[in-house]
Amino acid sequence: MRLTPGPPRDIDLDTVDLFDLDLYGTGDPHAVWDVMRAEAPLHHQVLPDGRDFWSVTRYEDVCRVLGDHREFTSERGTVPTHLGQDDVAAGVLLTSTDPPRHTEVRRPLGSRFTARAVRSWEDSIRRSVTRFLEPALDGEVFDLAEKALLLPAIVTGPLLGIPEKDWEELVQLTAMVAAPCDPHFQLGSEAATLAISHHELVGYVTEWVKERRRSGAEDDSLLHHLMSVRPGGAPLSDREIALDGYSILLGANVTTPHTVSGTVQALIERPEQYGRAQADPGLIPDLVEEGLRWTSAACNFMRHAATDVPVAGGVIPAGAAVVAWIGSANRDAALFAAPHTFDITRPNAKRQIAFGFGSHFCIGAPLARLTLRVFFEELLRRFDSLTLAGEPDHLRSYFIAGMTHLPITAQKRRTP
Repeated sequence: MRLTPGPPRDIDLDTVDLFDLDLYGTGDPHAVWDVMRAEAPLHHQVLPDGRDFWSVTRYEDVCRVLGDHREFTSERGTVPTHLGQDDVAAGVLLTSTDPPRHTEVRRPLGSRFTARAVRSWEDSIRRSVTRFLEPALDGEVFDLAEKALLLPAIVTGPLLGIPEKDWEELVQLTAMVAAPCDPHFQLGSEAATLAISHHELVGYVTEWVKERRRSGAEDDSLLHHLMSVRPGGAPLSDREIALDGYSILLGANVTTPHTVSGTVQALIERPEQYGRAQADPGLIPDLVEEGLRWTSAACNFMRHAATDVPVAGGVIPAGAAVVAWIGSANRDAALFAAPHTFDITRPNAKRQIAFGFGSHFCIGAPLARLTLRVFFEELLRRFDSLTLAGEPDHLRSYFIAGMTHLPITAQKRRTP
């Protein structure tokens, strides 16, 4: 989707289709969300097939929907592709489970992802990022968006216990889950693409666990750690391990590439911001936070109302699906001044909710922040400037805001 919206225009919210893939592939959803926040902060849409959902677009309301599992449950599905058919893995898959079960499974995993815990991985991540950037050093056209799809696997594959020979296939499968209607990843229909990718990913983790059990091999990888989690004192079943491993693979691979690409595009379009970060590396953590706010790669999550819930001057009826638009919340002028301005000195950028909010806040956020910080440290250290070498192609997805192509050229820094 366009991350810098066009000029304001008349928008008829009665005819807006928030599931229109063209709105994200070639359109301007931020212009729509601006009007929704101002005129219809609680919006109801009925799809042609009869499915319906409510939308919240203001920061405060998005945080409420994502943060209160008693009013808004995750146990019927958390992404719009589940709309109208409950998630069959609800109550088992970590992302589709409410507390207290969610907390019991998440807590021992989260101990591996604290800021202190991931700090020990920084040298390894830096070597991976350096390896990733090397092809851009020759000054030839470098398709950042296409290449960046593999970046999380390069960084986290060893930490997860995934061998390098499998990285490319798993990245392709996770991209199919995130954008099942994008022609770069689609195999047949949307439903077929989702079914194939889900089956292959769950099957991969299932075989990984079986092989570990057969061999008795032990390591310090996250997937192996998942095998030792005992919520309530009982070990996870193999199905639970497979589903949660599937969720971890998605979380590791899906959003970071698009945060990288979208932030780099913003810096190319605003060379003064690039120069400011390069002159003062102490601004790089702020650049990361503003990049997360600006890109909002996971642009929404879905919940279902447990009861009739008053929100934003209206009522979401019991059982109804509600989509919380993170991409809109992170551009809410009630919290972020001049929200459509990319500013790496923004004082409150860290209040962005690109990693979600509440009990389902992204478990890998400290690792993602570390990866992004190291990436931009190395990028700014190596290159004097970056230039667009063609038009970007935006992902056709109403769930993930990203790009499939961002051709750039990089001018090597003369005084590193």
